[in-house]
Amino acid sequence: MKIITGKVVSAKMHKTVVVEVLKQRLHPLYKKVMRSEKRYKAHFEGMELKEGDMVKIIQVRPISKDKHYKVVEVIKIKKL
Repeated sequence: MKIITGKVVSAKMHKTVVVEVLKQRLHPLYKKVMRSEKRYKAHFEGMELKEGDMVKIIQVRPISKDKHYKVVEVIKIKKL
């Protein structure tokens, strides 16, 4: 089971949030830090999440065609 930390980018769908995960790695030849981002759809029931909230997601069995993750914990809630 993979546990990933990321930022909520979209919370417009019913019981689904889109979480963006940033990864950094060093280029093997040029030694430059390269950033890549990937978006995961995660299942979430409960209080409302907003864009900018930090969450932990965990890999679970397929819930739908695109959803393979579930929100486990809300780390930080963005204040307005």
